[in-house]
Amino acid sequence: MDLDLLERTLAELGEPAYRTRQVWQWTAAGAASFEQMTNLPRRLRVALAEAVPFSTLTVEDEARASDGTVKVLLQTADGRPLEAVLMRYRDGRRSLCLSSQSGCPLTCTFCATGQMRFGRNLSAWEILDQALHFRRMTPVDHCVFMGMGEPLMNLDAVLAACRRLPDLGISSRHTAVSTVGWIPGIERLAAEALPLRLALSLHAASPELRSALMPVNDRYPLADVLAACERFYARKRRRIFVEYVMLKGVNDSVGQARELAAILDPTIFKVNLIPYNPTATGLEGSTPGAIAAFAAELERHGLGATVRLTRGREIAAACGQLAAGAARG
Repeated sequence: MDLDLLERTLAELGEPAYRTRQVWQWTAAGAASFEQMTNLPRRLRVALAEAVPFSTLTVEDEARASDGTVKVLLQTADGRPLEAVLMRYRDGRRSLCLSSQSGCPLTCTFCATGQMRFGRNLSAWEILDQALHFRRMTPVDHCVFMGMGEPLMNLDAVLAACRRLPDLGISSRHTAVSTVGWIPGIERLAAEALPLRLALSLHAASPELRSALMPVNDRYPLADVLAACERFYARKRRRIFVEYVMLKGVNDSVGQARELAAILDPTIFKVNLIPYNPTATGLEGSTPGAIAAFAAELERHGLGATVRLTRGREIAAACGQLAAGAARG
């Protein structure tokens, strides 16, 4: 919901300022329409339904997996596609993966979003409406900005959305912002008061290989990115997650695990190994044995490592797959 539009509309209707707060409280609690907001006069509910779209986004497609994962393809008012995912875990967590851009300008070779045409930055309300879509299904308590786009290239809107997420049940300490290593954004995030977590999309310890997988490495070299992350840790005292997609025969050897352990300070970084959800890029995911050996080598060198649970593989839950498929269709 565009709260700026809501506030202007209420003012034009001569309503008191507290009406905005009332509407937002209902919306953040999972209300599906103005009609459900029973402490608003009926005439006002009717007027708002006519003047203020309940969401800035429309649903174009939805896919549900047997593990409880739900992925939705959404569209902005000007026709830009984006995706968001709800992940349910056995320990009770309900985690959201949100997009910050429609498409992505950074063209990582393993990412379906990177193969799409970049659209634009999303507004704070478009980011928030992704979370609200799922809040209307279930309570939610965790969030990662690991969907479409580079969040730190759209940091003002991301932060504005993050300031509202606690109203939905997602605290800042349970919110992680991922980056490919956009150093100006890392530095800005470090200066922010919100206790957000930082996640670094790394995927190779060798600068040459990382540049081949992630062209942004030519602009912001890995050594400089790691130094910026270390400054972030020094200021925030929050460990940084390293995301490492496991690609068969590309970055998954035991030797490459040793290289990774050599460049990461275990007091600052923890590695999250990600089994690859195949996309149309032609790359394949590493075998379970290769992932286990890689993790064991990191642990042998004192670097904490976990293997991310694979969620939604049968519904093309890798970032950009629904949107890319729709574009091809």
